[in-house]
Amino acid sequence: MGGPYRADQVGSLLRPAELLDARSAGADLDRLRAIEDRHILRVLARQQELGFRIFTDGELRRRNFMSDLVDACEGFDLGDAVARSWAGGGAGVAVSSVTGIVTGKLRQIHRMTEHERSFLEAHSPGPIKMTLPSANQFPAIAFKGGITDRIYPSHSALLWDIVPIMSAEIRALASEGVHYIQIDAPRYSYYIDPKWRAYVRNEMGVEPDAALDEAVRADNASLEGARRPGVTLAIHLCRGNNRSQWYAEGGYDPIAEKLFGTLQVDRFLLEYDDERSGSFEPLRFVPRGKTVVLGLVSSKRPQLESKRDLIRRVEQAARYVPLENLALSPQCGFASTMEGNLLTEEDQWAKLGLVVDTAREVWR
Repeated sequence: MGGPYRADQVGSLLRPAELLDARSAGADLDRLRAIEDRHILRVLARQQELGFRIFTDGELRRRNFMSDLVDACEGFDLGDAVARSWAGGGAGVAVSSVTGIVTGKLRQIHRMTEHERSFLEAHSPGPIKMTLPSANQFPAIAFKGGITDRIYPSHSALLWDIVPIMSAEIRALASEGVHYIQIDAPRYSYYIDPKWRAYVRNEMGVEPDAALDEAVRADNASLEGARRPGVTLAIHLCRGNNRSQWYAEGGYDPIAEKLFGTLQVDRFLLEYDDERSGSFEPLRFVPRGKTVVLGLVSSKRPQLESKRDLIRRVEQAARYVPLENLALSPQCGFASTMEGNLLTEEDQWAKLGLVVDTAREVWR
């Protein structure tokens, strides 16, 4: 099922200064948890006030959108990282590494999201969304030649050691009654941008089309066994979102038929906030009955979009996907890393309010 959620959000919200300062100062776990709890209650209340019908904790407990896997497993070295290229944030913007590299055999030591889910279930004013990183995130950014290949002989070997961890977490969340489970998969943007296709071929040693096929198989395997009545399964695609910067560009055209036709999800959350995302035409490959959440509102820029322009773009997308199978959201989270994008919390809430107001007008 696609869910009734016309006004959606990707998941992460800007961290309050109090929380960032406490982490920077090395506060103990009890103090951090108390600060997190207080601010999660605050952001839940604000989401309810704005009119959302699905709720997240803003990923406030995480260092970044995929740190739940890193923290749940032994084998990651946070002191090193694969070099990354980012663009678009302006001069003088420092971009942190979002994860380290794999230096040992991965061994899960605890659940990924149980501590987040239990608090949300106890305090949310409505159904909750839980977000997890795609297993495909890690081979591209946590595999370092000369180090990781001493344990995992290939990127593929690392990927398929992560899939069972992700699958078990998703199945557990579904069995615990979570209404909406979303995997975040920016890595599909590698297959729409020529420079990243070259990276996959030359640096990872895999043909891009073969890597895309394997990525789809891995995400479907992660979702297998989680489908049950009342649970929405979703995937979010973007082109990078770190301190208002990005790393890939291009429309969905090269991957649309395969991706939309074979990923076993109910709901696609798609980045569509600027010209880098291409046209709506690839949406013609979305199977009937699946929902497309149009990420028309930028989480990168403080400028507030025009409601009239948003409505016009929804109408354009409806040429390819029926209006009843569309929804609206920001193009990504506001804080894929804990440092957050380059806008204020007031900007963030104004944009989320605009999403709700526009959705009410379009889907009366």
